[in-house]
Order: sequence, then C-alpha cells, then structure tokens
Amino acid sequence: MHETWLRLVGSEHPNFENRAHFVSAAAEAMRRILIDRARRRSALRHGGQLQRVDLDECNVAAPEADAELLAVHEALEELAKEYPIQAEVVKLRYFGGQTNEETAQLLGISITTVKNYWAFARAWLLQQIQR
Repeated sequence: MHETWLRLVGSEHPNFENRAHFVSAAAEAMRRILIDRARRRSALRHGGQLQRVDLDECNVAAPEADAELLAVHEALEELAKEYPIQAEVVKLRYFGGQTNEETAQLLGISITTVKNYWAFARAWLLQQIQR
C-alpha cells in the first residue's frame, strides 16, 4: 500500500481531477506494482521459473500466481487497445478492488453497463490467455 501511495505522489504536488481520477490512478499503480513483483520473481537471477515447494502442502493442479498475473496483464494491454472502457472496468475491479456500484459511480455509467462490461472483459481476457 505504501508503495502504491509513493507511485501516486511521486511528484510533490499530485494533481487529480476528481475521485474517479484518483481511484483509477491508484488501481493502475497497484497493477504496475503487482506486475513488477511478478516479473522480478520470475527473473532468472531469482531462480527463473524454479520455486521452492513444501511437498506436504503441494497442490500440483494450482496455477502459478505470478504467471497468471502476467498473463492477465498482457491480455489487459490488448483489451485496452480495442476496448478502453472495458479495460478500465477490469483495472478498477481486479486491481483496484472496487465493487460494481463503485466502478459505475467512478466511470459515470450504469451498474448494468459495468456488469456487462465486466462479463465481456472476463470472457475476452480468458480467450486471449488460453491462446
């Protein structure tokens, strides 16, 4: 959380137009932090894809969280090129932890539209990730 705040107020006088702008910037900062962390953890100097595993608590079928996060990030970049509002919904919901209601208020759209965009974006992202 502290790192997110530092990324938001890196300059001495951050300018946010309104609450929606602030929350969107916070969600983007959190996304960048998580992506940087996932990339750092998967770097070769940190063992690459090798991971210490406790065999007593091993769940072989579980996907690796960092790889999953990086896949979402890459697919989200593509989604933003074609569908920027839907990508913003994903950022606010997935990285910003906002509810449908909060997202609707921040973006100035209806809750039904947020739900539709969220469903569409999830399906689109899943299709991209599975390729």
